[in-house]
Amino acid sequence: MDAAALPTLETEPGADGGLVARLAGEWTLLPLRERFEELGERVAGLVRAGTQDWDLRGLSRLDNAGALLLWQAWGRQQPTRLAWLPEHESLFAQLSVPGLPRVRRRRMPEGLARLGPQLLALLDHLLDATRLLGQLALDGLQLARQPSLIAWRDISAHVYRTGAQALGITALVGFLVGVTLSYLTSRQLQNFGADIFVVNILGISVWRELGPLLAAILVAGRSGSAMTAQLGVMRVTQELDALSVMGISHTIRLVIPKLLALAVSLPLIVVWTSCMILLGGMVAAQATLGLEYVQFLQGLPAAVPAANLWLGLSKAVVFGLLIAFVACHFGLRIRPNSISLGAGTTDAVVSSITIVIIVDAIFAVAFSSVGL
Repeated sequence: MDAAALPTLETEPGADGGLVARLAGEWTLLPLRERFEELGERVAGLVRAGTQDWDLRGLSRLDNAGALLLWQAWGRQQPTRLAWLPEHESLFAQLSVPGLPRVRRRRMPEGLARLGPQLLALLDHLLDATRLLGQLALDGLQLARQPSLIAWRDISAHVYRTGAQALGITALVGFLVGVTLSYLTSRQLQNFGADIFVVNILGISVWRELGPLLAAILVAGRSGSAMTAQLGVMRVTQELDALSVMGISHTIRLVIPKLLALAVSLPLIVVWTSCMILLGGMVAAQATLGLEYVQFLQGLPAAVPAANLWLGLSKAVVFGLLIAFVACHFGLRIRPNSISLGAGTTDAVVSSITIVIIVDAIFAVAFSSVGL
């Protein structure tokens, strides 16, 4: 760098016996980058010593960096006697604008501060779910006008995967739950001599609450996670992007078939699971109370009004739509990496089960006087 461009600071005696500080060279960012602190300390030292005369007319260049250095060293105010060039005035005018009053903010409690990111994430999920719901409504209108766009083969395939292939696990779990529930109930009823009421308790609880809820939880963990993983893998392998490039709607081709398939298959699974629970209950009742199978089956229609069956099937349709919707929502949000795929699948299962339980509680309160 040219010696004439180096920033310099010299002092000489003034007419009133004080010191006059004269600046020369280029007080810009590049020459100042290695001497910023040194020159700032020198200027501040002269200010503390009482120097009031400053001459900037010898500067060949001055930019915002140099002006800020001088302004801070002067204590954010102009010296008493300052000689400068006309172009320097605009630089210091920008720095001399009085600052806005600081607003004292009340500190948010630590517990609420931790909830902030979670609430924002929840809001983001709600917005995405609303967009997906709106897109489904628009695509549903389009399918009503053009039924040929409905992917019937995909619906049939999803019914087979979510329904027929789930019969084994639902039968096993349902039978064991029926055995457990009947055994515990029978032991309590024996104490009051009300053995026959085991049919009433099992019938109403299974067809009305336990069957739909148990089937929905099993399907959410089995089929809901599979739907989310399928869409997530399609995101990772860029198949979703390929569908968008070809002008194929994700909701028509991927989401609606899953919704319709689960809305059809889950009520059938509920009937199957409820029958298995009752079968396990009959076995346990016969072993514990000596209640014959024929007596159990004959007493079931009289003990359980038909409204409970229709209520359970209606809940199953709603549960199927909700599970498929939540699974597709999380699947479409997955980013193209393995971490997002695993986290999205887990969140989909947890959210599906939570929503199913919440909706089941709403049904229980809303239809508390139906079928009882």
